[in-house]
Amino acid sequence: MINKPEMERRLRKTALASILFAGALLAVAVIAEAQQPNKARQVGMLLPVAAADAATNIEAFRQGLRERGYVEGRDIALEFRFAAGKDVALPDLALELIRLPVEIIVTWGTPATLAAKKATKIIPIVIAAAIDPVGTGLVESLARPGGNVTGVSSGSSDLTGKSLELLMELAPGNNPIAVLWNRASPSDQLSFKAMEVAATGLGVQIRSFGVSEATELDSAFSGIGRERFRGLLVIHAPWLLTNRKKIVEFAAKNRLPAAYERQEWVESGGLMSYGVSFPNNFRRAATYVDKILKGAKAGDLPVEQPTKFELLINLKTAKQLGLTIPPNVLARADKVIR
Repeated sequence: MINKPEMERRLRKTALASILFAGALLAVAVIAEAQQPNKARQVGMLLPVAAADAATNIEAFRQGLRERGYVEGRDIALEFRFAAGKDVALPDLALELIRLPVEIIVTWGTPATLAAKKATKIIPIVIAAAIDPVGTGLVESLARPGGNVTGVSSGSSDLTGKSLELLMELAPGNNPIAVLWNRASPSDQLSFKAMEVAATGLGVQIRSFGVSEATELDSAFSGIGRERFRGLLVIHAPWLLTNRKKIVEFAAKNRLPAAYERQEWVESGGLMSYGVSFPNNFRRAATYVDKILKGAKAGDLPVEQPTKFELLINLKTAKQLGLTIPPNVLARADKVIR
């Protein structure tokens, strides 16, 4: 028969063994967890253009992630959805990203951001580029966006006035200027209104040619061709970028000096572009993704205004049009294609 002291001794020994065994199991679990690779965070990108038209901006976004220490495939996984110039596809593409699911949605342009915002009030949305996010209702204010949307603005609608002024310098005369724009986009509506104000102040007449999809371009071209215009100004819409070859060729065929808002247009044969540096915007958008993944709330992060604007001139196109670029305009150019 075991006496009481012996029993207590054996119980203490058993209890100690149990504690040591539990500790060993916990240590093994901690080591095993430490050895497991980190699960990549899922980030969606909702883009209104085709993959080829977004390549430069996507690479800039990836660069921004690398600068913040992210390794794609290890720390972060990007899921892309491309509308290929068809804004009507954006709502369904936004829902696809939500169902994956992703932790953040990065958007380009007002229609894409509106589609994402309508699809979710929970998942954070980071704007890589959109005109006047306050005026279009994407955020409550630049300083305190509220809700689940923040990011980088691509400037105000007043930028179109600067493009108009530059085009007037390149194409002097008294004839009106044709304006091609996306009438279905809230941001383009604001830009066109700003254009009208600028035109009044500059004393130049403009004619509106609003389109909402690619099938309407031929009709717009016919209308522009029926009048004598001194130039053509294209207000930036991502889906128009997808159709830039057709638009640039139309301008060349009709000997119309044309101004755009993205460098891709000039690289595709357009005469001039003036606007924000979209690659820089996308690189900055990575900063917001980093902060949100680390716990920040989108609605608490102020919307960043663009700081870099670029003027590009295509001298080869100017020569084909019989234009001489004024020296003061050429001197202001950030890039000249010869």
